[in-house]
Amino acid sequence: MRILLYVLRRGSRIIKRLICINCPKGCHLSIDTDKMTVEGNICIKGKEYGLNEVTNPMRIITTTVKVIEGDHKLLPVKTEKAIPKDMNFKCMEILNRLLIKSPIKVGDIIVKNILDTGVNVIACRNID
Repeated sequence: MRILLYVLRRGSRIIKRLICINCPKGCHLSIDTDKMTVEGNICIKGKEYGLNEVTNPMRIITTTVKVIEGDHKLLPVKTEKAIPKDMNFKCMEILNRLLIKSPIKVGDIIVKNILDTGVNVIACRNID
C-alpha cells in the first residue's frame, strides 16, 4: 500500500509526494511527473519505487483460497511477483472462486499465469 501525502502543482508541473514502502526507512519522496525525477530517496530502490508508483503501480496479491478435504479450510496464497494494480480486483475474483483439493505443499502453483501476466499464484503453506 502506498501512502500518497499530497499533490503539488508548480505551474503546469505536478509533484506527487508519497512514502516509500520498500524498506523500513519510509523515505518521503517527491516525484516530478513531467521530468520523471525522484527526490528524497536514500537508496536506488526508492527511486525505482517512486517512478514505478506514478507510471505503472504494481502489487503482490496475498489472500486465501478454499480447501476441500484438507486439515485446514483455507490456504494462504500469493503471487510470485507483483502484478499491475489495476488487475487486483479481477485477480481476487478468480481466487475467491477457487476450491483446491489437498494435499498441497508450499510453493505449489495454484494458478499458473494469472490473467496472462506471466505470474503464478503459489501456496504459502503445506496442507494435508
